[in-house]
Amino acid sequence: MLLSMFKSKLHRATITQADLNYVGSVTIDRELLEKSGILPGEKVQVLNLNNGERFETYTIEGAAGSGIICINGAAARLVQVGDKVIIIAYALMDENEAKT
Repeated sequence: MLLSMFKSKLHRATITQADLNYVGSVTIDRELLEKSGILPGEKVQVLNLNNGERFETYTIEGAAGSGIICINGAAARLVQVGDKVIIIAYALMDENEAKT
């Protein structure tokens, strides 16, 4: 049996952009992706600390050093620039992996 376990997160990141007309995803600065252990294309959960919204999307890599956290597509309606968010990635693992 595989368990869905917490893997990585960006805690209290600030939304820098919201682009309703882009096709889905969250654009994240490449350096932030690398430091957090979240991969481009990885499914993530976004928790908005300002309004309580929670949604799932996937990541795309933004320019390194830009600090970009941009919510794209329909989910752009769930955030405002300046909102604080937590971005969480999970991984499937067996019980032994989950205990380490």
